[in-house]
Amino acid sequence: MSNQRFKAGSLRKLLKERKIATMAELKAALGTKVDITVFRKLRELSYRTSYSHRGRYYTLGEIADFNEMGLWSFRAVWFSRYGTLLSTAESLVESSEAGYFADELEDILHVGVRDALRNLSQTSRVSREKAGGRFLYLSSDSSMRKEQLIARRVGDDQLLKLNVGSGLRVIPDELKAAIILFYSLLDEKQRRLYAGLESLKLGYGGDQRIADLLAIDPQTVAKGRCQLLQRNVEVGRIRGSGGGRKVVEKKRQK
Repeated sequence: MSNQRFKAGSLRKLLKERKIATMAELKAALGTKVDITVFRKLRELSYRTSYSHRGRYYTLGEIADFNEMGLWSFRAVWFSRYGTLLSTAESLVESSEAGYFADELEDILHVGVRDALRNLSQTSRVSREKAGGRFLYLSSDSSMRKEQLIARRVGDDQLLKLNVGSGLRVIPDELKAAIILFYSLLDEKQRRLYAGLESLKLGYGGDQRIADLLAIDPQTVAKGRCQLLQRNVEVGRIRGSGGGRKVVEKKRQK
C-alpha cells in the first residue's frame, strides 16, 4: 500500500483523544504494521517522545503543557521540551542555580538519572565535583560553575543554621498545590514566615520563586526569611490586645 494512503490526521485524532499513545496504538490507528510508516506521518506533526518508560510513548507538541522546567506528565509518563533524558538532564544542570546531586535531579525528573549524568560527565557536557562525599553536577562553563558552587554553599550554610535538610532546589507540582493550600490557612505573620522558610529550602533565588508561586512581593518573602535566620520571631497571640470578640458579662440571676 502506498504511503500516500496513510493519513497523519488519524494519528492526530488518536493523540487528541488519548493525550499519549504507544507505537502499537499508533500503528493500529494508522492501519499499518510498519514503524517507519508511523514515523513518517509523525514528522508531519509536531510530536514528542517520552523520556520516561524508555521512550515508548508519544504525544503532540500542542498537547504537552510544559511547566517552568520544561516538563509535562500524563498518567505518570513524562515528556520534556528538551527531548531525551540525556538532553533534559544536561539542560537542567546547565541552567540550575546551584547544580544538582543525582537524587535531587531524580526527584524532579521522576526517573533514574545516574547513568545519564555519568555519560554527560564523561563526554564533558556537564562537570562534576565531590561535595559532602557525593558528586555534585554542575555547568560545563567555568564561570557558571563557580556561581553554582557559591550558591550551593551559601544555601546549605543557611539551612544548616536552621537545622533543616538541604537539596530542595525546585518545587514539584504536587508540592506547589500543598504549599498554596497551607499558605491560604495562615494569618499575615505566619504567611510571611512560612514563605521565608520555603525560600530557605530552595536556596539561592528562593525569594523570587516563592513570591511568584504565592503571588506576593519578594521583599515579603525576604523579610520572613531574615526573621527566621535572625530568630527574630515574636511568640504570642495572633491578635493584638483588645482584639477578638467582646466578653459577654453573665447576667446575675434575680
